[in-house]
Amino acid sequence: MWLRLLGCTALVALTPAFSVAQDAVTAGTATQLDTLEVGRGSSTGTRLDTEGDSDTIVATETTAGGKMPTEILKTPAAVSVVTSKEIEERAADTVEQVVQYTAGVVTDFYGSDDRYDYFDIRGFTPYTYRDGLAVGRTFAGVREEPYAFERIEVLKGANSSGFGAAEPGGSVNYVTKVPKWDRFGEVYGTGGSFSHKEFGFDFGDVIDAEESLAYRLTGKFQRADAEYDYSQDDENFLMGGLSWQPNDMTSLTVVFDHLDKDGVPGSGGHPLGTDFDRHQFFGEPDYYFTDTNRNSYSVMFDHDFGNGLSFGSHARYSNLNDGFGSAYIGSTPTDGTTEAGRYFFGNERSNEQFVIDANLVYETEINGTESRTLLGADYNNYQADSDSFYTGAPPIDWENPIYSGGPGTLVPYASTANDQKTTALYLQQDLTFFDRLSVSVGLRNDWLDLSETNLLTDSTQSGTHSEFTARIGASYKLTEELAPYISYAESAAPPAAGAEPTTGKQYEVGIKYKPDAFPALITASVYDLTKGDITVFDQVTYLPQTVEKVRHRGFELEAKAEVTDTIDVIAAYSYIDSNIDEPGGANDGNRLMRVPRHVASVWGTYTLAGQGARGDMMFGLGARYTDEYFTDIANTKTSESAVVFDAAFTYKVQKNTTFQLNVSNLFDEKHIASTDTGGVYYNPGRKILATLRQTW
Repeated sequence: MWLRLLGCTALVALTPAFSVAQDAVTAGTATQLDTLEVGRGSSTGTRLDTEGDSDTIVATETTAGGKMPTEILKTPAAVSVVTSKEIEERAADTVEQVVQYTAGVVTDFYGSDDRYDYFDIRGFTPYTYRDGLAVGRTFAGVREEPYAFERIEVLKGANSSGFGAAEPGGSVNYVTKVPKWDRFGEVYGTGGSFSHKEFGFDFGDVIDAEESLAYRLTGKFQRADAEYDYSQDDENFLMGGLSWQPNDMTSLTVVFDHLDKDGVPGSGGHPLGTDFDRHQFFGEPDYYFTDTNRNSYSVMFDHDFGNGLSFGSHARYSNLNDGFGSAYIGSTPTDGTTEAGRYFFGNERSNEQFVIDANLVYETEINGTESRTLLGADYNNYQADSDSFYTGAPPIDWENPIYSGGPGTLVPYASTANDQKTTALYLQQDLTFFDRLSVSVGLRNDWLDLSETNLLTDSTQSGTHSEFTARIGASYKLTEELAPYISYAESAAPPAAGAEPTTGKQYEVGIKYKPDAFPALITASVYDLTKGDITVFDQVTYLPQTVEKVRHRGFELEAKAEVTDTIDVIAAYSYIDSNIDEPGGANDGNRLMRVPRHVASVWGTYTLAGQGARGDMMFGLGARYTDEYFTDIANTKTSESAVVFDAAFTYKVQKNTTFQLNVSNLFDEKHIASTDTGGVYYNPGRKILATLRQTW
């Protein structure tokens, strides 16, 4: 049914557009858009221009609202873009750190657990995409390397009609660095806390005299410890890209990247009621690792047929092997003794993913009305094998810790094989009337074919689902600088085997201000979102619990501004009223875990222009406040509210040589970020990094 509906809707939307375009040739009633140059300093079709992201903290266009580049002021949703300039200024070396100053985002809620990028958007764990193609959830996902990306786009609220699987809280889109059409480059070296040593480079050029081939090579190699005893934090990252543009209408880019990480999963916790330094380790040095090895191959193709019609297709294949293992504190005695109970816990998995998206975009203008129509399809094939291990471990005396060694041979308590295939059709129609009123409608249907095999019992659960999601929004420019908006959006996420997909919906009203006087974007928004029929894992007991419905109502305010040539400011505030709605249930009226009522942050930089032999100096200071939040669904345990400060200083030694100093958690603020039945987990401690960078 939905297939027929989408097909009919697409025909209804596209047929008039093509008919009008044809009639315009003879009747002159429509204005055809000029042929746009693909990939060189302009956004067209679904191709986003990110040339300026290394020079500004204020992005003006985004693909986060859908696959078509859209002016953020006109996008009827709250969108935050973290550009490569901001990432570099704050020396953010994890995605979790990249989004720390973003409204609606909460980070560090698992404290010293370093397995994944832990952050929630409007109270829910986000799904991530790379260049519009599905990657997966941040929780139990791969810690991505921010140096691979030109920008990171954060869309607040539900939007499955845009990219596919999503939570109602929001989504993240990573935009990969691709070759440029001029010579550029940088190399840098970094050293600092915890024996940190790092070398990186990012350079490229045009290869041939006809200027039809360009390359880019990006790499980061790191050897370091973490802040815990017996730890390591090593990484090898290499990415190469090649672009071919035989003419102004066609572009083909191929990117390969390799990510290899050898680290540790975190501290393993500290006994309840104690106050040890963060570095104190109560796990087992012989069973203490987290390894990631992934190769990804991406292809991006764009062709402009002229007369407003363009075609785009992105595809990616990746294979991943990763795992972790550690001894965790499982219980703390209350009888005055000092031996904490422990357990060994680990996981090994491998997966392959192939995802491809293809679409047509038609752009035209009819009697003062701009029209953009996007019709596309995508396919996602994900296969994974996973083994989980759990067994008891010898206790440890926290007053006199003596390590007993690893667990030896482990037999998995769970072993599964997952096969997930998703096919989707989507349609997006954007209309702008007289450069004032912008209306955007998105429709999408996903067909899910899911299978999970228990390899220990050789039993299989499977299911097929069809999920239709929609989005409609409108934005009106009161002036060229001020635009209120309103939107409704739906989300759907793949379920566990044997369950139904989780769905959500959101209503949002907001206003955006983009002054002409200086680069800035200020967004204020109010939203009401719900997610139903969900299973959550209690952060204290780690046991699943079913929740009928969760409702979040909130307010957000975010500003990014280059106020003067010397002063930049980023500020954000979020308020969330979280409520579990299950009348008669044990958790009715409680707040969802990890959802603080208030979160606020501010980051500012001041540049002191050089004089004579002295080069420019930039001073940066930031503060992040997170209110307390519950760590269990019964709302009996909480984190501690806190303010954490960050600082930065850069000095331009010469025209193309810069020294940079960054300090995260400037005053080494220490507070409990998470608590479970056995231990406490503290927020990350102070880290100092010094970088010398050469550009050309």
